[in-house]
Amino acid sequence: MQDQAPHQSPRRAYSGSWRPWASPSCLSSPAISNPADDCEFSTVFCEKTQKLVNMQAFVLAAKYHSVPDLEVCTPLEQMLEALNGKQEGRSEMKTDEFMNDKKSHEVQVMSQLVDSIADFYGIKQVIDLGSGKGYLSSFLSMQYNLKVYGIDSSSTNTHGASERNRKLKKHWRAYQSRARTGVKGQVVEEAKEGPVEDEMKCKSNINEDLLNANNHLHGEDHLATSASIPLESTGVFTDSEMSQTSKQTELHGVAQLQSYKNKLSENAFSIMNILPSDAIEGTSSSKNNYLELSEDEKEQRKMASIKARASKSNESNIYFPLTSYITAGTELSDIITDLEDCIMVGLHTCGDLAPNTLRIFIATPEIKAVCSVGCCYHLLSEQYENQKDCMVEMWGFPMCQYLKEERWCCGRNARMSACLALERVAVGQMLPTESLFYRAVLQVIIEECYGVTKSDHHVGKIFSKSSSFLDYVRKSLKKLELDESKLPDSRIMDYYEKYKPRMNELEAFNMLKVVLAPCIEVLILLDRLSYLKEQDNIAWSGLVKLFDPVKSPRCYAVIALKKQQ
Repeated sequence: MQDQAPHQSPRRAYSGSWRPWASPSCLSSPAISNPADDCEFSTVFCEKTQKLVNMQAFVLAAKYHSVPDLEVCTPLEQMLEALNGKQEGRSEMKTDEFMNDKKSHEVQVMSQLVDSIADFYGIKQVIDLGSGKGYLSSFLSMQYNLKVYGIDSSSTNTHGASERNRKLKKHWRAYQSRARTGVKGQVVEEAKEGPVEDEMKCKSNINEDLLNANNHLHGEDHLATSASIPLESTGVFTDSEMSQTSKQTELHGVAQLQSYKNKLSENAFSIMNILPSDAIEGTSSSKNNYLELSEDEKEQRKMASIKARASKSNESNIYFPLTSYITAGTELSDIITDLEDCIMVGLHTCGDLAPNTLRIFIATPEIKAVCSVGCCYHLLSEQYENQKDCMVEMWGFPMCQYLKEERWCCGRNARMSACLALERVAVGQMLPTESLFYRAVLQVIIEECYGVTKSDHHVGKIFSKSSSFLDYVRKSLKKLELDESKLPDSRIMDYYEKYKPRMNELEAFNMLKVVLAPCIEVLILLDRLSYLKEQDNIAWSGLVKLFDPVKSPRCYAVIALKKQQ
Protein backbone atom coordinates (compact mmCIF):
# COMPACT_ATOMS: atom_id res chain seq x y z
CA MET A 1 0.00 0.00 0.00
CA GLN A 2 1.35 3.39 -0.94
CA ASP A 3 0.67 6.58 0.92
CA GLN A 4 -1.61 9.20 -0.54
CA ALA A 5 -0.15 12.53 -1.52
CA PRO A 6 -0.25 15.03 1.35
CA HIS A 7 -3.15 17.44 1.27
CA GLN A 8 -2.32 20.90 0.01
CA SER A 9 -2.41 23.68 2.58
CA PRO A 10 -5.97 24.98 2.47
CA ARG A 11 -6.80 28.66 2.51
CA ARG A 12 -9.69 29.95 4.53
CA ALA A 13 -12.22 31.74 2.35
CA TYR A 14 -13.57 33.81 5.19
CA SER A 15 -11.92 35.11 8.34
CA GLY A 16 -13.35 34.27 11.76
CA SER A 17 -15.17 31.05 12.56
CA TRP A 18 -15.01 28.08 10.24
CA ARG A 19 -17.86 27.87 7.71
CA PRO A 20 -18.50 24.61 5.87
CA TRP A 21 -19.88 26.29 2.73
CA ALA A 22 -16.61 28.21 2.40
CA SER A 23 -14.18 25.35 3.06
CA PRO A 24 -11.00 25.00 0.98
CA SER A 25 -11.56 23.64 -2.50
CA CYS A 26 -8.84 21.01 -2.07
CA LEU A 27 -11.08 19.12 0.34
CA SER A 28 -13.69 18.56 -2.37
CA SER A 29 -13.53 15.58 -4.70
CA PRO A 30 -12.02 16.64 -8.07
CA ALA A 31 -14.16 14.07 -9.88
CA ILE A 32 -17.52 15.32 -8.65
CA SER A 33 -19.09 18.71 -9.20
CA ASN A 34 -19.98 20.02 -5.76
CA PRO A 35 -23.19 22.08 -5.67
CA ALA A 36 -22.10 23.47 -2.33
CA ASP A 37 -19.19 25.25 -4.02
CA ASP A 38 -21.68 27.75 -5.44
CA CYS A 39 -23.04 28.61 -1.98
CA GLU A 40 -21.99 32.08 -0.84
CA PHE A 41 -22.43 33.33 2.69
CA SER A 42 -25.18 35.72 1.64
CA THR A 43 -27.26 32.88 0.15
CA VAL A 44 -27.15 30.85 3.36
CA PHE A 45 -27.03 33.51 6.10
CA CYS A 46 -28.10 37.13 6.16
CA GLU A 47 -25.00 39.35 5.95
CA LYS A 48 -26.45 41.89 8.38
CA THR A 49 -28.03 39.67 11.06
CA GLN A 50 -26.03 36.49 10.28
CA LYS A 51 -29.25 34.50 10.69
CA LEU A 52 -29.97 31.43 8.62
CA VAL A 53 -32.07 32.32 5.57
CA ASN A 54 -31.66 29.28 3.29
CA MET A 55 -32.13 25.95 5.01
CA GLN A 56 -31.67 23.88 1.85
CA ALA A 57 -28.34 25.50 1.02
CA PHE A 58 -27.14 25.03 4.59
CA VAL A 59 -27.99 21.32 4.64
CA LEU A 60 -26.46 20.80 1.19
CA ALA A 61 -23.22 22.55 2.15
CA ALA A 62 -22.96 20.54 5.36
CA LYS A 63 -23.56 17.27 3.51
CA TYR A 64 -20.84 17.89 0.96
CA HIS A 65 -18.33 18.71 3.68
CA SER A 66 -18.76 15.51 5.68
CA VAL A 67 -16.40 12.53 5.64
CA PRO A 68 -18.36 10.37 3.14
CA ASP A 69 -18.81 13.10 0.53
CA LEU A 70 -15.25 14.40 0.74
CA GLU A 71 -14.06 10.92 -0.30
CA VAL A 72 -11.10 10.98 2.08
CA CYS A 73 -11.70 7.47 3.42
CA THR A 74 -9.99 4.22 2.48
CA PRO A 75 -12.56 1.37 2.29
CA LEU A 76 -12.04 -1.24 4.99
CA GLU A 77 -12.31 -4.09 2.47
CA GLN A 78 -9.57 -2.54 0.35
CA MET A 79 -7.24 -2.23 3.31
CA LEU A 80 -7.85 -5.79 4.46
CA GLU A 81 -7.16 -7.04 0.95
CA ALA A 82 -3.92 -5.06 0.77
CA LEU A 83 -2.85 -6.52 4.11
CA ASN A 84 -3.87 -10.02 3.04
CA GLY A 85 -6.04 -9.94 6.10
CA LYS A 86 -8.81 -12.37 5.19
CA GLN A 87 -8.90 -14.98 7.93
CA GLU A 88 -10.46 -18.39 7.30
CA GLY A 89 -11.03 -21.49 9.34
CA ARG A 90 -11.13 -19.83 12.77
CA SER A 91 -13.35 -20.89 15.64
CA GLU A 92 -15.29 -17.66 16.02
CA MET A 93 -16.41 -16.53 19.45
CA LYS A 94 -20.00 -15.26 19.51
CA THR A 95 -19.40 -11.92 21.19
CA ASP A 96 -23.08 -11.00 21.35
CA GLU A 97 -23.51 -13.55 24.16
CA PHE A 98 -21.58 -11.35 26.61
CA MET A 99 -21.48 -7.91 24.95
CA ASN A 100 -24.25 -5.61 23.81
CA ASP A 101 -24.90 -5.32 20.08
CA LYS A 102 -22.90 -2.10 19.70
CA LYS A 103 -19.79 -3.35 21.50
CA SER A 104 -19.95 -6.74 19.79
CA HIS A 105 -20.00 -5.06 16.37
CA GLU A 106 -17.08 -2.77 17.25
CA VAL A 107 -14.90 -5.49 18.74
CA GLN A 108 -15.35 -7.96 15.91
CA VAL A 109 -14.62 -5.46 13.13
CA MET A 110 -11.70 -3.70 14.78
CA SER A 111 -10.01 -6.88 16.00
CA GLN A 112 -10.01 -8.37 12.49
CA LEU A 113 -8.21 -5.29 11.17
CA VAL A 114 -5.72 -5.25 14.05
CA ASP A 115 -4.92 -8.92 13.49
CA SER A 116 -4.38 -8.28 9.78
CA ILE A 117 -1.92 -5.48 10.58
CA ALA A 118 -0.17 -7.76 13.08
CA ASP A 119 0.20 -10.44 10.41
CA PHE A 120 1.48 -7.84 7.96
CA TYR A 121 4.32 -6.89 10.33
CA GLY A 122 4.75 -10.36 11.82
CA ILE A 123 4.27 -9.16 15.39
CA LYS A 124 2.31 -10.52 18.35
CA GLN A 125 2.13 -7.68 20.88
CA VAL A 126 -0.72 -5.17 21.08
CA ILE A 127 -1.05 -2.12 23.36
CA ASP A 128 -4.68 -1.12 23.96
CA LEU A 129 -4.87 2.41 25.38
CA GLY A 130 -8.04 3.35 27.26
CA SER A 131 -8.94 -0.33 27.35
CA GLY A 132 -11.86 0.24 29.72
CA LYS A 133 -13.71 -3.00 30.43
CA GLY A 134 -11.24 -4.96 28.31
CA TYR A 135 -13.61 -6.39 25.71
CA LEU A 136 -11.34 -5.59 22.74
CA SER A 137 -8.21 -6.70 24.61
CA SER A 138 -9.75 -10.01 25.68
CA PHE A 139 -11.06 -10.77 22.21
CA LEU A 140 -7.71 -9.98 20.55
CA SER A 141 -5.89 -12.29 22.95
CA MET A 142 -8.31 -15.21 22.76
CA GLN A 143 -9.58 -15.06 19.19
CA TYR A 144 -6.35 -13.99 17.48
CA ASN A 145 -3.69 -15.39 19.80
CA LEU A 146 -2.15 -11.97 20.51
CA LYS A 147 -0.36 -10.78 23.63
CA VAL A 148 -2.30 -7.70 24.72
CA TYR A 149 -1.54 -5.05 27.32
CA GLY A 150 -4.69 -3.12 28.16
CA ILE A 151 -3.92 0.20 29.86
CA ASP A 152 -6.62 2.26 31.57
CA SER A 153 -6.44 5.13 34.05
CA SER A 154 -9.23 3.67 36.20
CA SER A 155 -8.25 0.94 38.66
CA THR A 156 -11.94 0.02 38.84
CA ASN A 157 -11.97 -0.63 35.10
CA THR A 158 -8.71 -2.59 35.29
CA HIS A 159 -9.91 -4.82 38.11
CA GLY A 160 -13.26 -5.35 36.38
CA ALA A 161 -11.52 -6.15 33.09
CA SER A 162 -9.34 -8.76 34.78
CA GLU A 163 -12.33 -10.48 36.34
CA ARG A 164 -14.33 -10.25 33.13
CA ASN A 165 -11.44 -11.73 31.14
CA ARG A 166 -11.35 -14.69 33.53
CA LYS A 167 -15.02 -15.38 32.81
CA LEU A 168 -14.60 -14.89 29.07
CA LYS A 169 -11.86 -17.52 29.02
CA LYS A 170 -14.40 -20.06 30.20
CA HIS A 171 -16.65 -19.14 27.27
CA TRP A 172 -13.71 -19.34 24.90
CA ARG A 173 -12.66 -22.77 26.12
CA ALA A 174 -16.20 -23.97 25.58
CA TYR A 175 -16.12 -22.74 21.97
CA GLN A 176 -12.77 -24.41 21.39
CA SER A 177 -14.08 -27.62 22.87
CA ARG A 178 -17.15 -27.57 20.60
CA ALA A 179 -14.98 -26.93 17.57
CA ARG A 180 -12.75 -29.90 18.38
CA THR A 181 -15.46 -32.32 19.46
CA GLY A 182 -18.24 -33.61 17.23
CA VAL A 183 -19.98 -35.63 19.95
CA LYS A 184 -19.51 -35.00 23.65
CA GLY A 185 -16.37 -36.77 24.82
CA GLN A 186 -15.35 -37.86 21.31
CA VAL A 187 -12.50 -36.11 19.50
CA VAL A 188 -13.14 -35.51 15.78
CA GLU A 189 -9.73 -34.04 15.03
CA GLU A 190 -6.79 -36.40 14.64
CA ALA A 191 -3.41 -35.19 15.81
CA LYS A 192 -1.03 -34.72 12.92
CA GLU A 193 2.30 -34.56 14.78
CA GLY A 194 4.06 -37.62 16.17
CA PRO A 195 4.78 -36.28 19.68
CA VAL A 196 1.12 -35.46 20.18
CA GLU A 197 0.11 -38.96 19.05
CA ASP A 198 2.53 -40.42 21.57
CA GLU A 199 1.08 -38.16 24.19
CA MET A 200 -2.43 -39.37 23.37
CA LYS A 201 -1.34 -43.03 23.74
CA CYS A 202 0.41 -42.27 26.99
CA LYS A 203 -2.63 -40.46 28.31
CA SER A 204 -4.82 -43.37 27.29
CA ASN A 205 -2.65 -45.72 29.35
CA ILE A 206 -2.77 -43.34 32.28
CA ASN A 207 -6.55 -43.11 31.98
CA GLU A 208 -6.89 -46.92 32.11
CA ASP A 209 -4.60 -47.07 35.12
CA LEU A 210 -6.61 -44.40 36.85
CA LEU A 211 -9.89 -46.20 36.20
CA ASN A 212 -8.60 -49.68 37.10
CA ALA A 213 -6.93 -48.52 40.29
CA ASN A 214 -9.77 -46.21 41.31
CA ASN A 215 -10.62 -48.32 44.35
CA HIS A 216 -7.09 -47.90 45.70
CA LEU A 217 -7.37 -44.12 45.81
CA HIS A 218 -9.43 -42.36 48.47
CA GLY A 219 -11.62 -39.44 47.42
CA GLU A 220 -10.23 -39.14 43.87
CA ASP A 221 -13.31 -40.13 41.86
CA HIS A 222 -13.59 -36.61 40.43
CA LEU A 223 -9.96 -36.55 39.31
CA ALA A 224 -10.21 -39.97 37.65
CA THR A 225 -13.33 -38.94 35.75
CA SER A 226 -11.71 -35.73 34.54
CA ALA A 227 -8.56 -37.52 33.45
CA SER A 228 -10.52 -40.12 31.48
CA ILE A 229 -11.43 -37.46 28.89
CA PRO A 230 -8.66 -36.41 26.45
CA LEU A 231 -7.50 -33.04 27.80
CA GLU A 232 -7.28 -31.36 24.43
CA SER A 233 -11.02 -31.90 23.99
CA THR A 234 -11.74 -29.87 27.13
CA GLY A 235 -10.20 -26.73 25.63
CA VAL A 236 -8.11 -26.16 28.78
CA PHE A 237 -4.73 -26.35 27.08
CA THR A 238 -3.30 -24.06 24.45
CA ASP A 239 -0.79 -25.43 21.95
CA SER A 240 2.22 -24.45 24.05
CA GLU A 241 0.71 -26.01 27.14
CA MET A 242 0.05 -29.20 25.15
CA SER A 243 3.69 -29.30 24.09
CA GLN A 244 4.83 -28.91 27.71
CA THR A 245 2.38 -31.60 28.84
CA SER A 246 3.70 -33.92 26.15
CA LYS A 247 7.26 -33.71 27.42
CA GLN A 248 6.25 -34.29 31.02
CA THR A 249 3.88 -37.16 30.22
CA GLU A 250 6.49 -38.97 28.11
CA LEU A 251 8.92 -38.83 31.04
CA HIS A 252 6.33 -40.35 33.36
CA GLY A 253 5.26 -42.94 30.79
CA VAL A 254 8.80 -44.22 30.17
CA ALA A 255 9.90 -44.24 33.84
CA GLN A 256 9.49 -47.52 35.74
CA LEU A 257 7.78 -46.54 38.97
CA GLN A 258 7.67 -48.77 41.99
CA SER A 259 3.90 -49.02 42.40
CA TYR A 260 0.56 -48.07 40.86
CA LYS A 261 -0.05 -45.64 43.68
CA ASN A 262 3.09 -43.58 43.11
CA LYS A 263 2.63 -43.69 39.35
CA LEU A 264 -0.92 -42.41 39.52
CA SER A 265 -0.04 -39.77 42.08
CA GLU A 266 2.86 -38.44 40.03
CA ASN A 267 0.85 -38.18 36.81
CA ALA A 268 -2.09 -36.61 38.58
CA PHE A 269 0.09 -33.89 40.07
CA SER A 270 1.85 -33.32 36.76
CA ILE A 271 -1.53 -32.47 35.23
CA MET A 272 -2.50 -30.31 38.20
CA ASN A 273 0.68 -28.25 37.86
CA ILE A 274 -0.22 -27.14 34.35
CA LEU A 275 -3.85 -26.37 35.02
CA PRO A 276 -4.72 -22.93 36.42
CA SER A 277 -4.74 -22.83 40.22
CA ASP A 278 -8.54 -22.51 40.32
CA ALA A 279 -9.24 -25.17 37.68
CA ILE A 280 -9.72 -28.08 40.10
CA GLU A 281 -10.53 -28.39 43.76
CA GLY A 282 -7.92 -29.80 46.10
CA THR A 283 -8.87 -32.78 48.25
CA SER A 284 -7.45 -34.15 51.45
CA SER A 285 -6.38 -37.33 49.68
CA SER A 286 -4.45 -35.28 47.13
CA LYS A 287 -2.54 -33.62 49.94
CA ASN A 288 -1.88 -36.99 51.56
CA ASN A 289 -0.55 -38.40 48.28
CA TYR A 290 1.77 -35.43 47.94
CA LEU A 291 3.14 -35.99 51.45
CA GLU A 292 3.87 -39.62 50.57
CA LEU A 293 6.07 -38.69 47.58
CA SER A 294 9.82 -39.10 47.92
CA GLU A 295 12.07 -36.03 47.99
CA ASP A 296 13.24 -36.75 44.42
CA GLU A 297 9.66 -37.02 43.21
CA LYS A 298 8.75 -33.77 44.97
CA GLU A 299 11.70 -32.02 43.32
CA GLN A 300 10.73 -33.46 39.94
CA ARG A 301 7.19 -32.17 40.41
CA LYS A 302 8.50 -28.75 41.45
CA MET A 303 10.70 -28.45 38.33
CA ALA A 304 7.81 -29.53 36.10
CA SER A 305 5.64 -26.85 37.67
CA ILE A 306 8.29 -24.16 37.11
CA LYS A 307 8.74 -25.19 33.48
CA ALA A 308 4.99 -25.20 32.92
CA ARG A 309 4.61 -21.69 34.33
CA ALA A 310 7.56 -20.43 32.26
CA SER A 311 6.02 -21.93 29.14
CA LYS A 312 2.68 -20.31 29.96
CA SER A 313 4.27 -16.90 30.54
CA ASN A 314 5.79 -17.03 27.07
CA GLU A 315 2.49 -17.62 25.32
CA SER A 316 1.22 -14.89 23.07
CA ASN A 317 -2.50 -15.23 23.79
CA ILE A 318 -2.44 -13.42 27.14
CA TYR A 319 -4.17 -10.25 28.27
CA PHE A 320 -2.60 -8.05 30.95
CA PRO A 321 -4.80 -5.25 32.35
CA LEU A 322 -2.66 -2.37 33.66
CA THR A 323 -3.60 0.83 35.47
CA SER A 324 -1.80 3.99 34.36
CA TYR A 325 -2.68 7.52 33.31
CA ILE A 326 -1.40 8.11 29.78
CA THR A 327 -0.13 11.46 28.52
CA ALA A 328 1.70 12.48 25.36
CA GLY A 329 5.00 12.13 27.22
CA THR A 330 4.35 8.67 28.68
CA GLU A 331 7.21 6.19 28.23
CA LEU A 332 5.59 2.84 27.57
CA SER A 333 8.78 1.01 28.52
CA ASP A 334 8.27 2.27 32.08
CA ILE A 335 4.89 0.51 32.17
CA ILE A 336 5.58 -2.55 30.01
CA THR A 337 8.92 -4.14 30.84
CA ASP A 338 8.93 -6.53 27.88
CA LEU A 339 7.93 -3.94 25.27
CA GLU A 340 8.70 -5.20 21.78
CA ASP A 341 7.56 -4.49 18.23
CA CYS A 342 3.83 -3.94 18.61
CA ILE A 343 0.61 -2.29 17.43
CA MET A 344 -1.10 0.46 19.41
CA VAL A 345 -4.89 0.56 19.36
CA GLY A 346 -7.59 2.62 20.97
CA LEU A 347 -11.32 1.97 20.72
CA HIS A 348 -13.20 5.19 21.53
CA THR A 349 -10.37 6.85 23.38
CA CYS A 350 -11.78 9.81 25.25
CA GLY A 351 -10.79 13.45 24.65
CA ASP A 352 -7.02 14.05 24.53
CA LEU A 353 -6.17 10.34 24.74
CA ALA A 354 -6.83 9.95 21.00
CA PRO A 355 -4.29 12.62 19.86
CA ASN A 356 -1.85 11.50 22.55
CA THR A 357 -2.08 7.96 21.17
CA LEU A 358 -0.83 9.27 17.83
CA ARG A 359 2.00 11.22 19.48
CA ILE A 360 3.17 8.16 21.44
CA PHE A 361 3.03 6.14 18.23
CA ILE A 362 5.33 8.60 16.46
CA ALA A 363 7.75 8.83 19.39
CA THR A 364 8.08 5.11 20.18
CA PRO A 365 10.20 3.04 17.73
CA GLU A 366 8.70 -0.26 18.90
CA ILE A 367 5.19 0.76 17.82
CA LYS A 368 4.92 -0.17 14.14
CA ALA A 369 1.26 0.70 13.55
CA VAL A 370 -1.63 2.56 15.15
CA CYS A 371 -5.40 2.18 14.87
CA SER A 372 -7.23 4.85 16.85
CA VAL A 373 -10.96 5.56 17.08
CA GLY A 374 -11.57 8.67 19.15
CA CYS A 375 -14.65 9.98 20.91
CA CYS A 376 -15.77 12.69 23.35
CA TYR A 377 -14.58 15.58 21.19
CA HIS A 378 -16.03 18.02 23.72
CA LEU A 379 -13.32 16.96 26.20
CA LEU A 380 -10.45 17.89 23.86
CA SER A 381 -8.13 20.62 25.07
CA GLU A 382 -7.83 23.44 22.53
CA GLN A 383 -4.68 25.48 22.30
CA TYR A 384 -6.33 28.65 20.99
CA GLU A 385 -9.50 28.48 23.04
CA ASN A 386 -9.54 30.87 25.98
CA GLN A 387 -8.29 28.43 28.63
CA LYS A 388 -6.46 30.52 31.20
CA ASP A 389 -6.32 27.82 33.86
CA CYS A 390 -5.30 24.98 31.55
CA MET A 391 -1.66 23.89 31.95
CA VAL A 392 -1.46 21.49 29.01
CA GLU A 393 1.84 21.03 27.19
CA MET A 394 0.43 18.96 24.33
CA TRP A 395 -2.99 20.13 23.20
CA GLY A 396 -5.68 17.88 21.79
CA PHE A 397 -6.48 20.33 19.00
CA PRO A 398 -5.02 21.41 16.67
CA MET A 399 -2.29 18.89 15.91
CA CYS A 400 -1.19 19.65 12.35
CA GLN A 401 1.15 22.50 11.51
CA TYR A 402 -1.24 24.36 9.20
CA LEU A 403 -4.03 24.74 11.74
CA LYS A 404 -1.50 25.76 14.38
CA GLU A 405 -0.19 28.50 12.10
CA GLU A 406 -3.76 29.66 11.52
CA ARG A 407 -4.43 29.55 15.30
CA TRP A 408 -7.58 27.62 14.51
CA CYS A 409 -10.23 27.25 17.22
CA CYS A 410 -13.47 25.25 17.25
CA GLY A 411 -14.76 26.01 20.73
CA ARG A 412 -16.55 23.71 23.14
CA ASN A 413 -20.02 24.25 21.66
CA ALA A 414 -18.84 23.17 18.21
CA ARG A 415 -17.01 20.16 19.64
CA MET A 416 -20.13 19.20 21.58
CA SER A 417 -22.04 19.29 18.31
CA ALA A 418 -19.47 16.99 16.70
CA CYS A 419 -20.49 14.27 19.17
CA LEU A 420 -24.06 14.14 17.83
CA ALA A 421 -25.20 11.24 15.66
CA LEU A 422 -26.70 12.34 12.34
CA GLU A 423 -27.15 8.80 11.04
CA ARG A 424 -29.17 7.77 14.09
CA VAL A 425 -31.44 10.78 13.77
CA ALA A 426 -31.86 10.02 10.05
CA VAL A 427 -33.25 6.54 10.81
CA GLY A 428 -35.71 7.84 13.38
CA GLN A 429 -33.74 7.76 16.63
CA MET A 430 -34.69 11.32 17.50
CA LEU A 431 -32.96 13.61 19.96
CA PRO A 432 -34.20 13.55 23.57
CA THR A 433 -35.94 16.92 23.21
CA GLU A 434 -37.67 16.92 26.59
CA SER A 435 -34.51 16.17 28.59
CA LEU A 436 -32.64 18.84 26.61
CA PHE A 437 -35.44 21.28 27.37
CA TYR A 438 -35.27 20.48 31.10
CA ARG A 439 -31.52 21.06 31.08
CA ALA A 440 -31.83 24.35 29.18
CA VAL A 441 -34.44 25.80 31.58
CA LEU A 442 -32.38 24.60 34.56
CA GLN A 443 -29.44 26.58 33.18
CA VAL A 444 -31.57 29.74 33.10
CA ILE A 445 -32.74 29.15 36.69
CA ILE A 446 -29.20 28.65 37.97
CA GLU A 447 -27.89 31.78 36.27
CA GLU A 448 -30.79 34.08 37.20
CA CYS A 449 -31.48 32.84 40.73
CA TYR A 450 -28.01 31.86 41.91
CA GLY A 451 -25.70 33.89 39.65
CA VAL A 452 -23.75 30.76 38.72
CA THR A 453 -22.43 30.59 35.15
CA LYS A 454 -19.76 27.91 35.66
CA SER A 455 -19.46 25.03 38.12
CA ASP A 456 -17.18 22.06 38.70
CA HIS A 457 -20.23 19.95 39.53
CA HIS A 458 -22.28 18.15 36.89
CA VAL A 459 -25.97 17.34 36.82
CA GLY A 460 -25.46 13.99 35.12
CA LYS A 461 -28.27 11.61 34.16
CA ILE A 462 -30.98 12.89 36.45
CA PHE A 463 -33.77 13.18 33.86
CA SER A 464 -34.48 9.44 33.73
CA LYS A 465 -34.75 9.35 37.52
CA SER A 466 -37.11 12.32 37.77
CA SER A 467 -40.91 12.15 37.85
CA SER A 468 -41.48 15.76 36.73
CA PHE A 469 -39.71 19.02 35.93
CA LEU A 470 -40.08 20.11 39.54
CA ASP A 471 -38.49 16.86 40.76
CA TYR A 472 -35.72 17.28 38.15
CA VAL A 473 -34.83 20.79 39.37
CA ARG A 474 -34.87 19.78 43.03
CA LYS A 475 -32.53 16.83 42.44
CA SER A 476 -30.26 18.94 40.24
CA LEU A 477 -29.93 21.72 42.84
CA LYS A 478 -28.94 19.16 45.47
CA LYS A 479 -26.31 17.65 43.20
CA LEU A 480 -24.95 21.10 42.36
CA GLU A 481 -24.87 21.87 46.11
CA LEU A 482 -27.12 24.92 45.74
CA ASP A 483 -29.62 26.04 48.39
CA GLU A 484 -32.93 24.72 47.08
CA SER A 485 -34.90 26.39 49.89
CA LYS A 486 -34.26 29.64 48.06
CA LEU A 487 -36.72 28.60 45.33
CA PRO A 488 -40.40 27.81 46.03
CA ASP A 489 -42.16 25.28 43.81
CA SER A 490 -44.29 28.00 42.24
CA ARG A 491 -41.27 29.92 40.97
CA ILE A 492 -39.72 26.82 39.44
CA MET A 493 -42.96 26.05 37.61
CA ASP A 494 -43.19 29.67 36.42
CA TYR A 495 -39.91 29.14 34.56
CA TYR A 496 -41.28 25.94 33.04
CA GLU A 497 -44.48 27.61 31.79
CA LYS A 498 -42.57 30.61 30.46
CA TYR A 499 -40.26 28.57 28.21
CA LYS A 500 -42.51 25.62 27.31
CA PRO A 501 -43.86 27.36 24.16
CA ARG A 502 -40.28 27.63 22.88
CA MET A 503 -39.58 23.91 22.99
CA ASN A 504 -40.03 23.69 19.21
CA GLU A 505 -37.30 26.30 18.77
CA LEU A 506 -34.95 24.22 20.90
CA GLU A 507 -35.68 21.14 18.83
CA ALA A 508 -35.05 23.01 15.56
CA PHE A 509 -31.79 24.43 16.92
CA ASN A 510 -30.55 20.99 17.94
CA MET A 511 -31.47 19.56 14.55
CA LEU A 512 -29.29 22.23 12.91
CA LYS A 513 -26.46 21.18 15.22
CA VAL A 514 -26.96 17.55 14.14
CA VAL A 515 -26.70 18.55 10.47
CA LEU A 516 -23.48 20.45 11.12
CA ALA A 517 -21.94 17.73 13.33
CA PRO A 518 -20.20 15.74 10.54
CA CYS A 519 -18.48 18.91 9.28
CA ILE A 520 -16.87 19.57 12.65
CA GLU A 521 -15.93 15.92 13.10
CA VAL A 522 -14.18 15.82 9.73
CA LEU A 523 -12.16 18.90 10.69
CA ILE A 524 -10.89 17.11 13.83
CA LEU A 525 -10.19 13.86 11.95
CA LEU A 526 -8.36 15.58 9.08
CA ASP A 527 -6.28 17.51 11.61
CA ARG A 528 -5.08 14.18 13.06
CA LEU A 529 -4.52 12.68 9.63
CA SER A 530 -2.55 15.73 8.48
CA TYR A 531 -0.36 15.45 11.60
CA LEU A 532 0.54 11.89 10.62
CA LYS A 533 1.26 12.89 7.03
CA GLU A 534 3.73 15.49 8.29
CA GLN A 535 5.90 12.75 9.85
CA ASP A 536 8.88 11.26 7.99
CA ASN A 537 8.69 7.67 9.27
CA ILE A 538 5.15 6.91 8.07
CA ALA A 539 4.68 4.55 5.12
CA TRP A 540 0.90 4.96 4.93
CA SER A 541 -1.83 6.78 6.82
CA GLY A 542 -5.52 7.22 6.25
CA LEU A 543 -9.07 7.31 7.57
CA VAL A 544 -11.04 4.06 7.53
CA LYS A 545 -14.73 3.74 8.28
CA LEU A 546 -14.83 0.72 10.57
CA PHE A 547 -18.34 0.63 12.02
CA ASP A 548 -21.95 1.02 11.05
CA PRO A 549 -22.62 4.65 12.11
CA VAL A 550 -26.13 3.80 13.30
CA LYS A 551 -24.72 1.22 15.71
CA SER A 552 -21.59 3.21 16.55
CA PRO A 553 -21.65 6.92 15.58
CA ARG A 554 -17.91 7.45 16.18
CA CYS A 555 -17.07 5.05 13.39
CA TYR A 556 -13.87 6.43 11.79
CA ALA A 557 -10.41 5.09 12.60
CA VAL A 558 -7.19 7.01 12.09
CA ILE A 559 -4.68 4.41 10.94
CA ALA A 560 -0.96 4.66 10.20
CA LEU A 561 1.78 2.16 9.34
CA LYS A 562 5.46 2.90 9.82
CA LYS A 563 8.11 2.21 7.23
CA GLN A 564 9.62 -1.24 7.55
CA GLN A 565 13.36 -1.22 8.11
